[in-house]
Amino acid sequence: MTATSTYFTADRALPASSAVQPILSGFYPDPTICRAGEDYYLSTSSFEYFPGAPIFHSTDLVNWTQIGHVLDRRTQFRLGNPLPSTGIYGSTLREHDGTFWFITTNVSDFGAGQVLVRASDPAGPWSEPVFIGDAIGIDPDLCWDDSGDCYLSWKAMNFSEGETGILQARLDTSTGMLREAPYPIWQGSGMGAVEAPHLYRIGEYWYLLLAEGGTERGHCVTAARSTHPSGPFEPCPSNPVFTHRSSIHPVQNVGHADLVQAPDGGWAAVYLGVRPKGSTPGFHVLGRETFLAGIDWVDGWPVFDEDRFRVPIADTAFADDFSAPDLNSRWVVPAGEPENVAQRNPQGGLTLLPMPDGSPGMLCTRVKDLRWTATATIQGQGSFLLRMDDRYSYGITVRNDVVQAWARIGGLTVDLGSSPAEATTILQIESVSADSPTVPLGHGGPDDIVLSVVQRTGIVQLGRLDGRHLSTEVASGFTGRMLTLEGAEASGSIVSVNYTPHI
Repeated sequence: MTATSTYFTADRALPASSAVQPILSGFYPDPTICRAGEDYYLSTSSFEYFPGAPIFHSTDLVNWTQIGHVLDRRTQFRLGNPLPSTGIYGSTLREHDGTFWFITTNVSDFGAGQVLVRASDPAGPWSEPVFIGDAIGIDPDLCWDDSGDCYLSWKAMNFSEGETGILQARLDTSTGMLREAPYPIWQGSGMGAVEAPHLYRIGEYWYLLLAEGGTERGHCVTAARSTHPSGPFEPCPSNPVFTHRSSIHPVQNVGHADLVQAPDGGWAAVYLGVRPKGSTPGFHVLGRETFLAGIDWVDGWPVFDEDRFRVPIADTAFADDFSAPDLNSRWVVPAGEPENVAQRNPQGGLTLLPMPDGSPGMLCTRVKDLRWTATATIQGQGSFLLRMDDRYSYGITVRNDVVQAWARIGGLTVDLGSSPAEATTILQIESVSADSPTVPLGHGGPDDIVLSVVQRTGIVQLGRLDGRHLSTEVASGFTGRMLTLEGAEASGSIVSVNYTPHI
C-alpha cells in the first residue's frame, strides 16, 4: 500500500475539528464500529449501568443517533456482583454474512467468560447469549477468514493473578466452544496494560491493533501485521501509531481504537479520549468519550489523521416529563432495571421504587457537556444529584418539607445549606466556571457545581462545590458524571427533568 489522499470530504463550515470534538460526548468509552452498506453502527462500554452497551447509527460518521442498547435483558447482562466500574467492558461489533455480532465481557459475571450475541438488525432484538467459558479475560474480538473460520482474540487475565496476555483461538460461535487450545499472539510493543485487540484482514495482511500504556495519560494505539490471523506478527516500526502522551493536546488518554472502511474504500477510526480541565494534573469529569479520526496508509501501515473531519456539536438539551409510553433510552440504572425502579403515576411523572437491597431507587443519564444547567421538579420527597459512583456525589434532597443540599466525598457526607420546601419543588444543579484561577495563581478545578432550589421569589443557592471531587482523577473508576434521580423512603413523584447546555 502507498500513501493516499484524503478519502472523505468534510464540510469545513461544520463547527469543530474531530481532533477536539467528540462524536459521542460524555461517558461513552471503548468504542467499536462496523459498517453494513451505507450504514455505520457503533457501540461502547457501559459498565454497571443497565441496559448495557448503547448502540448508535450514522450514515456519515459524524452524526450519530442512539437506536437502543445491545444488552437490554438481564439474561444477556447478568446482574452478578454489580459494583461500581464492573459490568460491561470493551467489546467488538461486527457484521459478517448479513448477521451482526457483538461480543463483550461482563465483569460482574466474570467467571462465565465472554458474552456473544447476534442480531439481523442492530436495533434489535439481539439473541440470548452464548457464553465462552474457556476465554476468561476482557476485551474480546471476532474476525473471520476466507474459509469461514472465526477467530476469537482477547486479553487473558483475572482479578487475583493479573494479566496473562493476548490470546487467540478459533471459535464455534453456535456453542461458544473453542476449537483449539488458546495460544499467544503479539503481546504489544513493551508497554504495560496491553489490551483491546482488534484484528482485520486488509489487503494481503492481517492487521492487529492493541491498546497499551493504560487508559490514563500514557494510553497508546499500537499495530502489527501478519500474513496469517495467528501470526507471527511484525510490529509497526513507528509504534505507537497514535498517542497524545507527554503532550499539551486538549484531548488526552487517546487509545482503544477500532477501524472501519467506508463505501468508497477509505478508512477511519474511532477511539476514546478525555478532555481534562483545571489545575495540574488536569481533571476529566465526563468520563472517556468517543472521537473520530481519518486513516491513511503509508508503506502499509495505518496513519491517524485526527483533524480530517468536522464534527457538528450535537444538541444535548432535553426536557422529559415522562409522559411517553416508554422511558427514553438516555435513562439507565446502576445495579437494577428501569422497569423495576421507575413506576409511572396515573397523574403523571414517576415514583422511584427501592432497589432490591432496600437502597433508594436511582434513574441516571449521562452528562454530555462541560457547562450546563439541569432542573428536576419533585412533588413530595426525593433527590436530584450529580453522581460519579456511590462514594462521590453532590445532591439536593427534599424531605419533611425541607430542601437540603449535601456532598458525599469518599464516603463522608456533609450537609450544606437548606431551605423550606414547597408542595412542588424545583431543584437545580449547574456546572459553572471555577471561582479560582488555576495553579500557580489559584486552585481552580474543571468547574464548580452549584446546588440551588428555585422558589417563587427566586433562585436560592444552597451550596457551591469544587468540581474536582467529581472527576475520575479523584473518584477513580471507568465511568463519568451522571445526573441522577433518587427515590425516598416516603412517597414522592418526579414530575420532570430539564437539561440545558451552556453555549
